[in-house]
Amino acid sequence: MAGRTKAASAEGEAITIKKYANRRLYNTASSSYITLEDLARMVRENVEFQVLDAKTGDDITHSILTQIIMDEEANGSQQMLPVSFLRQLIGMYGNSMQAMMPSYLEASMAHFRDNQTKIREAFEKGISATPFAAIHETNMAMMRAAADVFMPGLGKGKAKPAAPSAAPESRDEIAALREQMAAMQKKLDDLSK
Repeated sequence: MAGRTKAASAEGEAITIKKYANRRLYNTASSSYITLEDLARMVRENVEFQVLDAKTGDDITHSILTQIIMDEEANGSQQMLPVSFLRQLIGMYGNSMQAMMPSYLEASMAHFRDNQTKIREAFEKGISATPFAAIHETNMAMMRAAADVFMPGLGKGKAKPAAPSAAPESRDEIAALREQMAAMQKKLDDLSK
């Protein structure tokens, strides 16, 4: 099954998965029934697929991927999506900025993925003492800027001052970013009460 699935994906074509009324998923590339866990594994292996409703032919990939995330969050040993993030995300539905969220989230995830190895190394060494602190601070600044756009006033407020960094030219910038992070965390804590 996996060999044919990977071969079909390697050819550049998305594998078609059919979902039947009995909730079973059928992989047309391997001619076998699969589970949501199999689809999650395919995502992790970067295998492209499209899930179609077998009766109507409608593309239901989005709802299946959302279901996988829900299952991972419910059954995983460690949740990835914090409650505060979920609340903010839900709050964006119906908001005038809702149309911007998909492209923003895609760009943020792509940026994170591109720098994931560097970020992991930086955290292992102690991020504030490495040159990779700039990458982390850039990611945090992107998130803060988005929060300011989507929820004005969230990044403003009193916060504890940050410790100075090793690079004097970026000390003020990092301190300001840390103050904004602390203020955002306080707002999130207040919202969750």
